[in-house]
Amino acid sequence: MYARSPLESIRLFHDELTALRRDLHAHPELGFEEVRTSGIVAGAMEALGIEVHRGIGKTGVVGVIRGKRCDSGRMIGLRADMDALPMTEDNDFGHKSTKAGLMHGCGHDGHTAVLVGAAKYLAQTRNFDGTAVLIFQPAEEGRGGARAMLEDGLFDTFPCDAIYALHNWPGLKPGTIGINPGPMMAAADRFEIQITGRGGHGAHPYQTIDPVTIAGQIITALQTIVSRNVNPLDSAVVSIGSLQAGHPGAMSVIPREAKMVGTVRTFRKSVQEMVEARMRELVTAIAGAFGGTAELVYERIYPATLNTPQHANLVADIATEMIGKENVVRDLVPSMGSEDFSFMLQSKPGAYFRLGQGGADSGCVLHNSHFDFNDAVIPLGSAMFCALAERGMPLAD
Repeated sequence: MYARSPLESIRLFHDELTALRRDLHAHPELGFEEVRTSGIVAGAMEALGIEVHRGIGKTGVVGVIRGKRCDSGRMIGLRADMDALPMTEDNDFGHKSTKAGLMHGCGHDGHTAVLVGAAKYLAQTRNFDGTAVLIFQPAEEGRGGARAMLEDGLFDTFPCDAIYALHNWPGLKPGTIGINPGPMMAAADRFEIQITGRGGHGAHPYQTIDPVTIAGQIITALQTIVSRNVNPLDSAVVSIGSLQAGHPGAMSVIPREAKMVGTVRTFRKSVQEMVEARMRELVTAIAGAFGGTAELVYERIYPATLNTPQHANLVADIATEMIGKENVVRDLVPSMGSEDFSFMLQSKPGAYFRLGQGGADSGCVLHNSHFDFNDAVIPLGSAMFCALAERGMPLAD
């Protein structure tokens, strides 16, 4: 048993957590392939006497820790993501990736170590009335691991009253916490536009219906949705990430088809619906005006990550007590990136917060080939999770 605070106690085994984090960094695994990672996590919890459930959401793992009392019936969920990215690492330290083309470029190795640290403290103290549910989630990076866990009955088996998650943030200095009582991350949608015209000779364009010209007009028009249809007080992004038409070696051939792929980011559902509707109108009308046709396929990938004010304020209050108000940002600017923890927040109230780790000034940013999680912030992340469990399920006097 620890007589110290969660932060002081976790610092006693900081070296152990750092070693774990670096081992995970050296052995990255993609979403739904985290066999080694989930095995290490499950083994660590079983060694602590924690009840472990495997295979939820394919490679997901859940640990269950019951407090000194469970009279309240309360249940708090704490979530960490485990997957890596399909990218090549350019670091040269001893724990760099041992797998070609795979890298922990977003810090999920650190998040996993943070939650393992919380598991160790909570298992040895159990200073709460209720049940802590430790959720090690697979496949956050675009593969919908949170949704897979929910479809496997995560909250049916473990009916949490609230759910919390964190993510490292290079834009905040180490030892700080950032939170917002509302939107934290945007919804991520994917769209594909297939344009069909009539191909022909580049010297005789009047005999063709040029899909490249149509694509250019559509690209320009789509940017007017944000500038002319979205309320300036709202936020939205429409970005084309890929345009494919013709062959680079065929300078005098006007192709028959062109294809564009891109993303839309929004916070409000009404804005999301309006952007999609305007895209459909513009794509169809512009292609038709030039004599061609165009088909829009629009997919809603991740919803917006929206904090419940009550739970976001609890995160901020706990952080203020732990590290001082000067190290807590209560109105953190939302990111237009996305996060599949949003699926869990659609099912349960809770909050998603940022763990400052620094590094942005030197280029150590998320999804960069030189990124590395800052091990110095592991104890703070673990302690925040522990305090959320203890404050959310307090022992009666």
